[in-house]
This record gives sequence, structure tokens and C-alpha cells, in this order.
Amino acid sequence: MPADRATRKALQIGRAQAREVLKFRARALRKRAAALKAKPKRLQSQRTVEIDEALLRAVGAAQTAGVLVAEGDSWFDYPLNDVLRILEDHYAYEVESVAHKGDRVEEMAYGLGQLEELTRTLEKLLRQSVIPKAILLSGGGNDVAGDEFGMLLDHARSPLPAFNDQVVSGIIDQRVKIAYVTILSAVTQICEERLNRKLPILVHGYDYPVADGRGFAGGWGLLPGPWLEPGFREKGFGNMTERIGLMKQLIDRFNSMLKDIAAMTEFSHVTYINLRNTLSTGANYKQYWANELHPTEKGFALITDRFAAALDKLPEN
Repeated sequence: MPADRATRKALQIGRAQAREVLKFRARALRKRAAALKAKPKRLQSQRTVEIDEALLRAVGAAQTAGVLVAEGDSWFDYPLNDVLRILEDHYAYEVESVAHKGDRVEEMAYGLGQLEELTRTLEKLLRQSVIPKAILLSGGGNDVAGDEFGMLLDHARSPLPAFNDQVVSGIIDQRVKIAYVTILSAVTQICEERLNRKLPILVHGYDYPVADGRGFAGGWGLLPGPWLEPGFREKGFGNMTERIGLMKQLIDRFNSMLKDIAAMTEFSHVTYINLRNTLSTGANYKQYWANELHPTEKGFALITDRFAAALDKLPEN
């Protein structure tokens, strides 16, 4: 199928999946309405409860920089430190997240699980008279890295280029791109149906990783990772400098694809955040990268600075 035709089809599929989720949620909301009707009137409204001032002081003031809703992968769902935690703790946002580590953007686009949870979250906020400032979407890293990463590479001794262009194009420029168009179309439709408006959506490319063989907490036994080094080793790429250069090529390709999507007429409400060159790949890279795919606390803080800057530029609801 030609690329432009596939993109148009993805827009249609996204809208259709949004309608499917909304029908499912409509049935759930009818059940909720019946449950409320069956309860005594005194339970039908939330009641204000007096809370000890010391407790309020402990958690901070009620003011917020805004409410965000997030869908995505481990950059939004990582132990102790991730983008969402830092947006809350350092920038005073309130974040409602349906993100799940390890999810691929294809799962988000076609599995409907995160989309249904996102819709449910928007409904909860609407019942509280809250319209989110923006929706954050993170995905694609798990579609490229992992057990299949070596399939992107031709062998180092082959006369062919290191990355097989047909394979890379098939995954990034077709599979991941169409999945992104689908999920963005679906989320946009959900917002228009539930909130009578398009919410700003922020998407991001990833920064340049270092394929040094480190997984989560070392990646031993059942722990996740490494995600890149095994593929490089299998195809004969042992030089770290060469690996870094090749990952820059791949991440540039991913970012270019995502930037093109955000430039589509249908997605004028989508902002692409460029995270490249935020974290070091030099001799001190371990200060910024906890493992092959995830930043350290310091690294996540720098990454989140870019998100905060993009959020600052958004118009008020």
C-alpha cells in the first residue's frame, strides 16, 4: 500500500477505534449511572471533608501548574525516576498516567487497552470539572530495540551498509509511523467527542543511547535488558564508537519520522519535542544513562526540562 494511502487509512482506523472505545465507555457509564441511582441521595455527590492543616502542609498547596494525562512506555513509567514524576515534583503539574513500561506503540495503537484507560481518565477529570492542559505520548523505543534489534543490522563484514535500509524503513517509516498516526488520530477523536475540543498532544523522539550492554539494574537473570548490545555483538560490531555513531543514525531516523507526523495538517495540535543531544555519549555518559535505554535521575531531570519548556509554550485552555 502506498505511504500516503496507508497514512489516510491509519487516520480512519484511529477514528474507528476511538468510536469503539467510546461505545464501550458509554455502556460502562450507563452502569455507573444506574449504580448512582440505586444509592441514597446523600452518597451521590462528593462531600467536602475537613482535613487537618498539618496533613495539607505535608503534601503542599492545592495549586497546580496544570493537569496532564500521559500514555506511553517506560520513559513515563520507570522506578523512582521518570519524566512524569519529575513534572509533578519539580514543576508542580498533576499527572494522570496510563503509561506502562515495555509497551510498544503498536500495542497502544491497536490493543485499545491504554486508549480505554485514557478515556476513562478523561471522564474522571471531567466529572471534577477539570480539562487537562495537554496529553503526553511516549512510544516507539520498544518497537525498535530488544530481541529483534539485530534484524536491523547487516553483518559488519558484509559489503552492505550497517543498517539494512529496507528493514529500518519498514519498521520506522512504515510500521511505527502508521501506529503513531493511528493512536494520535484515536486520541484526538476521543478528546473531540468527550471534551468538545482538541487537546494539545506532546510527542518526543529519544536521545542517543550508548549500547554498552547494561540492562535494568545490570540486566542479570530475569531483569530487563540489555536491548542493543546483543544485536551489535551478533552482527560483529564490537567497537563502541562505531555503535554510538550507528545509534545516532537510527535515532535521527526515528526523530525525523516523528517530526514529519507532527507537521501533518491533521495534527496541528501535536507538538514534537526534540530530545537529542540532551544527554552525553562521551566518557561521562554513565552519569546520564542508567542503562542502554533509560536515563539516570540526573538524565531524566534534563530530559524533563525539555518537556517543561514545551508545556510552557502551550496556550491556556
